[in-house]
Amino acid sequence: MRRLSWLVPTIYIVFLMLPIYWLLNMSFKNTNEILGGFTLWPQQFTLENYTKILTDRTWYMGYVNSITYVLINTVISVTVALPAAYAFSRYRFLGDKHLFFWLLTNRMAPPAVFALPFFQLYSSIGLFDTHLAVALAHCLFNIPLAVWILEGFMSGVPRELDETAFVDGYPFWRFFVKIFMPTIAAGIGVACFFCFMFSWVELLLAKTLTSVEAKPIAATMTRTASTSGYELGLLAAAGALTIVPGAVVIWFVRNYIAKGFALGRV
Repeated sequence: MRRLSWLVPTIYIVFLMLPIYWLLNMSFKNTNEILGGFTLWPQQFTLENYTKILTDRTWYMGYVNSITYVLINTVISVTVALPAAYAFSRYRFLGDKHLFFWLLTNRMAPPAVFALPFFQLYSSIGLFDTHLAVALAHCLFNIPLAVWILEGFMSGVPRELDETAFVDGYPFWRFFVKIFMPTIAAGIGVACFFCFMFSWVELLLAKTLTSVEAKPIAATMTRTASTSGYELGLLAAAGALTIVPGAVVIWFVRNYIAKGFALGRV
């Protein structure tokens, strides 16, 4: 039994890490070696794939564009969701539950449903191929998610906290920023994490609403091919670098995520 207590988790972790290891393994090979046969590690170790990504503007600007619209979207989504979630958690009004459910239905819809309307709208008003276009499109999905997460945390905060602050003479926004937001810091961290990750991995809207100036890294990867086919080593290196921002975000909000899964609705 003692052996099973560590053997099963070890096998599970190895199973989860195997695709990541294989991606890294491929990223240090050239395409000919990848197609030439099965090897557990690179026979001709090379950094050429990473060098090309970090020196070729087409590649590294893909990461810059992706991070730019992801950060814009995360800031907008959480900023809008905070007062909305507070209203849902503290006040009762006609149709509040129906409105809350309607917000969630937007999150349930597939991005493909909105690709064509957003494309036509942004082309008409001059927002096509901009970071703001993708950020605003992702808000349609991330704001409902952030409201749902934050409302769960806010509902767990006693109303007496609000009443005490108002009795002490705090104006609402000062109370909200100085007292209430630090109280639900774990919920804000969880909301930022999920907004960031959805916007980072979403491909359809990001690819549809950009062409050159704001093209994300995912679109760059899908359009990259040579006369002999896709450069597999280059794509593997790009995929390995794509994991880095998500890992960095998880590192910084890991404590909030742990609290969020324990206390929040996620």
